[in-house]
Amino acid sequence: MEMANTKATSQIPSRAISSGGGGGVCMMSNTWRDEQHPSFINFISTFLTANAFRLNFVPIAPDFIFNCGGSSVAFIFVTSLDPTSISQIFGRVQKLKLQFANLYVVITLPTKEKNDLFVCSYFKFGMELGKPTFVLVKDLEMGFEKMVKIAHSRGVCKREDATAKLKAEVGTISCFVV
Repeated sequence: MEMANTKATSQIPSRAISSGGGGGVCMMSNTWRDEQHPSFINFISTFLTANAFRLNFVPIAPDFIFNCGGSSVAFIFVTSLDPTSISQIFGRVQKLKLQFANLYVVITLPTKEKNDLFVCSYFKFGMELGKPTFVLVKDLEMGFEKMVKIAHSRGVCKREDATAKLKAEVGTISCFVV
C-alpha cells in the first residue's frame, strides 16, 4: 500500500483547540494497527499530534474510539473492501451498533467497482439508513481526517449542549409559526 500523502494536511482550527474545543484521546485497536502499513500509522500519529489528540493502542472491538469533549465516538475503519470479507464486515457492524450509541463506519472506496460492491452489499445485509452512519471516502487519509472531524464535532456539540439549544430554538420558532 503506497501512501499518497505522508503529512497532516488538515487541522482543527487552532482557536478551537486553545479555547478548549480541540484535542482529546484516540484509542486505536491493536489488531487494526497490526493490519495497516507503517506509513499510514505514522500519518495517523502525526495528524493526531497536530490536532492535539493523544494516541493509545488498546485491545478494543471497534477500530477506533475517540473521546473528545466528554463525548465518546466509535469507528469501524474499512481500508480495503474485499468481496470475500463483506459478510464479516457487515456482521461486525450489526454487532457493534448494538454496543455503541455513537458508531460510524468509514469505508475507503477508491473505484466505481468498490462503490458498486458496497451499495449492493449494504442492501443485501439489510442495513437501516443512518443506523449506523456510513462515511464513504476515496482514500485512507481522507477517511481518517473525516473521523477526527466527526469526533471533534460531537465533542463540541456535547460541551456546548448544542442539541438542547437547537431544540429550544426550534420550539421558539414553532411558537411563532402557530
